[in-house]
Amino acid sequence: MAAEGIAKNVLTQVGDVAQTIVDEVSKAFIGPPAVTEALLTALLARGHVLIEGVPGVAKTTLVKAFSATLGCSYRRIQFTPDLLPSDITGTYILDMRTNQFVLRQGPIFCNVLLGDEINRAPAKTQSALLEAMQEQQVTIEGETRPLAAPFIVLATQNPVEQEGTYPLPEAQVDRFLIKLAMSYPGHADEKRMLLTYNQPPPVVRSLLAPEDLLHMQGLAEKVYVAEELFDYILGLVLHTRQHRRVYLGASPRAALALLRAGKALALIRGRDYVLPDDIRNLATMVLAHRIVMTPDAELEGVSAGSVVGEAVERVAYKTPRAR
Repeated sequence: MAAEGIAKNVLTQVGDVAQTIVDEVSKAFIGPPAVTEALLTALLARGHVLIEGVPGVAKTTLVKAFSATLGCSYRRIQFTPDLLPSDITGTYILDMRTNQFVLRQGPIFCNVLLGDEINRAPAKTQSALLEAMQEQQVTIEGETRPLAAPFIVLATQNPVEQEGTYPLPEAQVDRFLIKLAMSYPGHADEKRMLLTYNQPPPVVRSLLAPEDLLHMQGLAEKVYVAEELFDYILGLVLHTRQHRRVYLGASPRAALALLRAGKALALIRGRDYVLPDDIRNLATMVLAHRIVMTPDAELEGVSAGSVVGEAVERVAYKTPRAR
């Protein structure tokens, strides 16, 4: 059953734009196209992305190249242990000319926010992003101000085992729709990186405008989801809650996140309906970082990703009955 209101030519156009963005980002970021597709999925699903990896694996390069294609305002925050919440949201200062307090807006007032090494700042500073990521607004000295639309936080973090890092609180991690893990590139990709950056790399072109993204976000909301897929998503989430190695399973917010991401991914791939494969492809990226494992599981090396992988293998999608 097709989603009402999405013409075939519109779907084709969105799919072509998505592929063009992936190709454009690949000029600067040498890595799997699926990574760029995941960023675009989160953007169209009105979510945020956490990118984890050791220093030097092109996390920041990826975000900068991706944001350059969007034609949106972009700001970067370098998180450090002495960073204050007001350094993110802004603060009121006295204007000597008018003798009045005026708001000096922080970098969060933009469309695309790069939070670089977010886990190098303490929890109090990290929490300054909570309201912005969930409600798309910030409260400064009791006054609530809306943020621009579209708005997406693309945060990078180093593995928590590294010196000088603070683990993100569960509530903060749960605000990220998708978590990507970036490791060292393969031999072929790393050689291509050396060849690309042996000379000044091509400039990444701007392909969209904020109103284009808002239109695409609206289209993603119209993508059709069969009732059997709702049951399938709930089955995956329930599996994580009942697993003996899991202390806290995926929450209802995680189920909603997987649903929204599935609709956005389907649109990117030129469809107005979600397939079970869309959900399977996204399950680990959307669910794993929201699961808290038991201490025994961590000692035995059982990861949240393996639990989600097990759920994908064991939970069956029940095909719709013929009517």
